Amino acid sequence: MTSPRGLSIAALNGRYHRTAVNVFMAAVVAHWAEHLVQAYQVWVLDRPRPEARGVLGQFFPWLVSSEWLHCGYAIVMLVGLFLLRPGFAGRARTWWTIALVIQFWHHIEHLLLLIQAQTHTNFFGSAVPTSIAQVVIPRVELHLFYNSIVFIPMLIAIYLHMRPNEREQRAATCSCGRRDQAHGSSVAAAAA
Repeated sequence: MTSPRGLSIAALNGRYHRTAVNVFMAAVVAHWAEHLVQAYQVWVLDRPRPEARGVLGQFFPWLVSSEWLHCGYAIVMLVGLFLLRPGFAGRARTWWTIALVIQFWHHIEHLLLLIQAQTHTNFFGSAVPTSIAQVVIPRVELHLFYNSIVFIPMLIAIYLHMRPNEREQRAATCSCGRRDQAHGSSVAAAAA
């Protein structure tokens, strides 16, 4: 599959993999920061939960209550994890896949919230749209949990991806973890 500009999934997971992962992780960290600020507002500043809107929500309050935005971000995460997965090999791919599976469930939860918001029919007898896990865990805490259990396997995957063993390095389609780039050319040293 190739876009009009010639960017294919193979190129995304080959020569552009490091850049694509870095851009994706920047978006993930920015989203994470929003949730951490919101948690700080609730637990340290003792703001009522509806007034704990993170950073962007302070300037654009509708962002916090927009199920379209939250579901859209969950889809972006899901697509990013899916598209970048072929660039990972071995142990790194296993951890990246774990993050993908968890994010798939997180996306289902957001889809349920969006459906409730659009149909004006809240589940579980709730006054507001409520996800399945939200029946047991409040929304702020639940999103910190979901973001953590997706983010941690991603970090492990990236760490392992940057430090591949010999088998993983041979299977790699990108140069993110090439040892010959970081420590001088092992191929040139072996030939000398």
